[in-house]
Amino acid sequence: MLIRLLETVTKSRLGSRFLVLAFASVLMVGCATAPDSNDPEAVAEYQEINDPAEPTMRAIFAFNQALDTAVLKPVSNVYRNVAPDKVRTGVHNFLNHLRTPVIFFNDVLQGEFESAITTLVRFLINTTAGIFGLNDTASDLGIEFKNEDFGQTLAVWNMPEGPYLMLPVFGPSNPRDAIGRVVDFFIDPLNIWARNNNEDWTIPTRTAVDAIDFRALHYDAIEDLEKSSLDFYATIRSLYRQRRTDEINNGEVDPSTAVPSIGQFMDDEPEPRTNDEISQTN
Repeated sequence: MLIRLLETVTKSRLGSRFLVLAFASVLMVGCATAPDSNDPEAVAEYQEINDPAEPTMRAIFAFNQALDTAVLKPVSNVYRNVAPDKVRTGVHNFLNHLRTPVIFFNDVLQGEFESAITTLVRFLINTTAGIFGLNDTASDLGIEFKNEDFGQTLAVWNMPEGPYLMLPVFGPSNPRDAIGRVVDFFIDPLNIWARNNNEDWTIPTRTAVDAIDFRALHYDAIEDLEKSSLDFYATIRSLYRQRRTDEINNGEVDPSTAVPSIGQFMDDEPEPRTNDEISQTN
């Protein structure tokens, strides 16, 4: 199945571009210079950080920050100030709802069949009572959202994460999560439908709306974190790894290594707000 998937990826324009970006980042890592082996402290720190191409990754991070400042930040700021709270929440819930089939697929691949049933029940409830996912009725009933992706699946299958990567546009990652992102893209039913029906415009549109939703939802948290961080790049790297560890272990991690609450802004798929939470803010 994976071989067929890779064949599909390489034939896709968007998939090929993503693979080029990921592969180029990995090549940069391979060309990075390791510290002097005679300096054990430097070697230990180098291995712990696992960011061998840090100068290049920082340059890519600066590019991403410039892109955010020029485009995503102002657009998301207008969106959060103009669109009513209920509209923004409905959009966010709908985007999460669209990801449910991918989450279900990864639940099954990880052998988490109880979670798979919960994901399926959430999908059925939110599709019907939640009006095609615009309302997160399932969360109102106590059936909470839990995100899964193929990067987590690969981790469950004991694939090592590899070195830290900062991908252009896509942000923090690693080889394992980069592969997972590509697989999730190509198993997504909406993307499959779009490619098979010449409706490719829906894919970048969904991606753009998802990015605006994410940035608007975490606008203040991101601004506060950037202002309070002595090294924003290192902070993002740390939070990204902590969040991924937390997700892979389904939250069952040592409290001393738990992700700080502000780190939730790094989450690709933040937990949806319930209708009760919306009403309390109105």
